[in-house]
Amino acid sequence: MVNEEPNQQERDGTPSQTSALGENPSLLAHPSVSAHPSVSIHPSVSAHPSSSVHPSSLALPSGLAHPSSSGPEDLSVIKVSKRRWAVVLVFSCYSMCNAFQWIQYSSINNIFMNFYGVSAFAIDWLSMCYMLTYIPLLLPVAWLLEKFGLRTIALTGSALNCLGAWVKLGSLKPHLFPVTVLGQVICSVAQVFILGMPSRIASVWFGANEVSTACSVAVFGNQLGIAIGFLVPPVLVPNIKDQDKLAYHISIMFYIIAGVATLLFILVIIVFKEKPKHPPSRAQSLSYALASPDASYLSSIVRLFKNLNFVLLIITYGLNAGAFYALSTLLNRMVILHYPGEEVNAGRIGLTIVIAGMLGAMISGVWLDRTKTYKETTLVVYIMTLVGMVVYTLTLNLGHLWVVFITAGAMGFFMTGYLPLGFEFAVELTYPESEGMSSGLLNVSAQVFGIIFTISQGQIIDNYGTRPGNIFLCAFLTLGAVLTAFIRADLRRQKANKETPENKPPEEDESKTSKAPTGVLEEHL
Repeated sequence: MVNEEPNQQERDGTPSQTSALGENPSLLAHPSVSAHPSVSIHPSVSAHPSSSVHPSSLALPSGLAHPSSSGPEDLSVIKVSKRRWAVVLVFSCYSMCNAFQWIQYSSINNIFMNFYGVSAFAIDWLSMCYMLTYIPLLLPVAWLLEKFGLRTIALTGSALNCLGAWVKLGSLKPHLFPVTVLGQVICSVAQVFILGMPSRIASVWFGANEVSTACSVAVFGNQLGIAIGFLVPPVLVPNIKDQDKLAYHISIMFYIIAGVATLLFILVIIVFKEKPKHPPSRAQSLSYALASPDASYLSSIVRLFKNLNFVLLIITYGLNAGAFYALSTLLNRMVILHYPGEEVNAGRIGLTIVIAGMLGAMISGVWLDRTKTYKETTLVVYIMTLVGMVVYTLTLNLGHLWVVFITAGAMGFFMTGYLPLGFEFAVELTYPESEGMSSGLLNVSAQVFGIIFTISQGQIIDNYGTRPGNIFLCAFLTLGAVLTAFIRADLRRQKANKETPENKPPEEDESKTSKAPTGVLEEHL
């Protein structure tokens, strides 16, 4: 995954090419230093006819010699920060806490129905409000991420997550269902400040040989929260008739999650920093250099939607993630229909799906860092997701829970493991556009399809049974696999990193530094 020995130019700080060009200007006319056509250039950079040379052969523009306060202190030095793993782990933990609160009601759907005296559809909306809230708030939060940076967004997300958890403690009476709805809505707003962060944290804090693994770790927390949300509520809240005892058990769950959310908010305040002192990769250094404070936010969105490969990915990611959201929300209902009284095992099946998916996510992240085969890996995982869903559909009603555990785990390995793949593939297809915007648009698609699939599959299950409902999802996963085959692997971030060969960035040690390209490529658009 990582080249242990930097090349000689890296060790020497790459001064040789610049000095050679300075001594012999005629080299600029040589074809070998002409502009590389595969480098993606942000439209906000002005073009100049005389600037079609390799990035490493240009003098650093004066505007980049003293970068603004919004970027790292020195764009010419490439090295990774020792703090990076602490940042991604803290993010992963409060993302986990928020994901737990998303699924904690649906994993014991029938118990909350009896406690609050509401319909199954009303409990489903406690899950779907996460999806609904995300859609209108994506663009404002993405703008805030660009305007105020990672730390502000992290503080806001963890604070809202903490607040929502404490509000739910005021809903421990059967007539206080609106209060639990309010707490869940606050948590759903917090989620908007969380879902678009993994690829942004990976790009800002991690080197080129670590970004996919880091993104997988960041998504890993969200998946772990869903897994715990399937496992813990059935254990803490048994299916009993006594309302007072039931309220007591619910209060234990609410107090635990509120305490954890508070601790994580404090950790975010202590650990989370805006960005490292130096950019961790050449692609990130170039991204800082190309960033324009005057760039139109709307024009960035327009450029993304003109990118056909990214539009196809938005659709296919939404179909896959939406199917996962629907399955997670309705799993308790489906299992109870075939295996009455098995609330705890229904939670364990959900746990199996997510744990297997987390393993798949980690393996795919390491695989991408080693091979960079984004298109091929995404397509194979998507096809296997479809196969897993078909097998799960055919085995759910066989009457053997151990079979359901196996088939659900196999499906989850690929379905949940696909999620970080989509994030990283999106960043590759859209570089140097904002990672927060590309991730956000993927998540909007997931929320839209999640709402449609949850409502539709729920109605199909109520009227026709679980198998037609699952076949409904299989049909859309088939469409997603076909569309994925048409996505072209235009890996723009990899091309930017390859303009000057990059090896493993050193840790923050002043005696070991790697120099960034000495200039920025400019060309006509």
